[in-house]
Amino acid sequence: MIAHLRGQLLEKHPNRVIVDVQGIGYDVHVPLSTFYEMAEPGGAIALRIHTHVREDALVLYGFGTMLELQIFERLISVSGIGPKLALAVLSGIEPDELVAAIRQANVTRLTGIPGIGKKIAERLGLELKDKMAALVPADTAASPAASAGETLRIDVLSALINLGYHRPLAERALDAALKAVPNGPFEPTLKYALRELSK
Repeated sequence: MIAHLRGQLLEKHPNRVIVDVQGIGYDVHVPLSTFYEMAEPGGAIALRIHTHVREDALVLYGFGTMLELQIFERLISVSGIGPKLALAVLSGIEPDELVAAIRQANVTRLTGIPGIGKKIAERLGLELKDKMAALVPADTAASPAASAGETLRIDVLSALINLGYHRPLAERALDAALKAVPNGPFEPTLKYALRELSK
């Protein structure tokens, strides 16, 4: 399986690029979010790759960030969403905004994405809400918009969900922990939340 490509950008189109890696040209499908961040043809390029194997073809999907790749792989795990639609979804909304919309099961925002109807939007919220909780944009910690408290909340909630607790229960326990240990370090906050869940 191809997981990463680094080379020279030979051709650049809104939905696909050709990457020259030591004389071999790889045809890679990309979302607009990745396309807009690329150099011009002739420049260097590095992409994270999802290799999709079909009976009649082997198709490469490329992403500029790990977040985009993770979202793509979660999207195609949902019944009714294939790679082409997943790519269209990533092209129709910023990755961090998509994560937020799915976490909140915001059907109105999701149906605003081309190709997403009400049924698929509801399915995205239902099936991916918890899976998206573990995804945090790489620059969240450095972003002035994200306070230390928000980052702590995201990290602890993600840990609780990964431990198998349902999101509503985890959120209630986390709220109690944040009141008891305001702006505390990760570990004491997590321990307090776990104590709340064991009551």
